[in-house]
Amino acid sequence: MSGREKFYWLMGGVLAVLIVASLAARVLRARATAEVSRAVVANLVSRIRAWWVMVAIFAVAFLAGPIATLLLFACMSFFALREFVTLTPTKHADHVPLFLCFFVLIPLQYGLIGYGWYGLFAILIPVYAFLVLPAVAALAGDPDRYLERTAKIQWAVMVTVYCVSYTPALLLLRIPGYEGQDALLIFYLLLIAQMSDVLQYVFGKLFGRTRLAPAVSPSKTLEGLIGGGLAATALGGAMYWITPFSPLQSLGMAFLIVVMGFFGGLTLSAVKRSLGVKDWGAMIEGHGGMLDRIDSLSFAAPVFFHLTRYFF
Repeated sequence: MSGREKFYWLMGGVLAVLIVASLAARVLRARATAEVSRAVVANLVSRIRAWWVMVAIFAVAFLAGPIATLLLFACMSFFALREFVTLTPTKHADHVPLFLCFFVLIPLQYGLIGYGWYGLFAILIPVYAFLVLPAVAALAGDPDRYLERTAKIQWAVMVTVYCVSYTPALLLLRIPGYEGQDALLIFYLLLIAQMSDVLQYVFGKLFGRTRLAPAVSPSKTLEGLIGGGLAATALGGAMYWITPFSPLQSLGMAFLIVVMGFFGGLTLSAVKRSLGVKDWGAMIEGHGGMLDRIDSLSFAAPVFFHLTRYFF
């Protein structure tokens, strides 16, 4: 089966799930009576509507080719970085470093993926940007909260640009016997990371009793993590046919994506709480901002990329 045929089968399954979810949401909305139940169902309906749009966008980008996929993820990094910077106080002295982040680093980082230059792609931000951005900020001559300001910018770029860029970087891999199908690994990673979030939310609402870190993320529960994580891991194992992995290997990869995605969501929630906000933005109805949707991906993508590169 070719990569495109696998993609069509995969999208057929995703669309079937969305249709079932939409019908289930209609039934739940009709039966919801209590105010709390109506609020939960309304949030669920908003999330499903947003998923229809997001799936359509990713499908179009895949069919349009690698350049469209790179542009899509570059835009995602741009908006996620914008949300981070918007909620993080900056000063006039930070304007030049921020300009470099938005209009030099993002195009360059994703351009290196398109060019296929893995060596520079892997070190551009953690080495060169790490050295250049603080130096440029120092040239502005404002030492007030300098370490705090530069650390925020460095952290923002690492999470929203460098880590996220490892998702389309899967297109760089040359796996024997898997030629021309690398884009399917992007869908594999995205589906597991996002379904893990959704399933942890559902299991948490249905069975959640034990809160893991209530001061950081009140909605995350032990029951939600275990139930949703195991379900997402099983889903990953069932999707082995679109990957170069065996069923057992696919289970292991999916488990790592779930674990890293959980830590990504929890870590970015801690950052939000430290800033005194609930969401990074309001760009995606029912989901908050762009960074709210890709926080788990930012932690899972680099680990998944390197494990796949080193072992396959």
